[in-house]
Amino acid sequence: MDKDYTKMMEQLKDGELDEFVVKPDEFMDFYPAFTKFEFRKRIVGKADKLGILTYHYDHDQTS
Repeated sequence: MDKDYTKMMEQLKDGELDEFVVKPDEFMDFYPAFTKFEFRKRIVGKADKLGILTYHYDHDQTS
């Protein structure tokens, strides 16, 4: 089953999720949803050495 990345980002924004993980083989599915997400500048990702990305929402960002 495909992940609904737009919904997951909305859940981050709304505080329903603290974070979610995107594996390297999922990134090309995630990226189009990310680029269309209105608040994408507040979605912050951190990559580990294996290329696994963990995203969270920056509620404190001012810009």
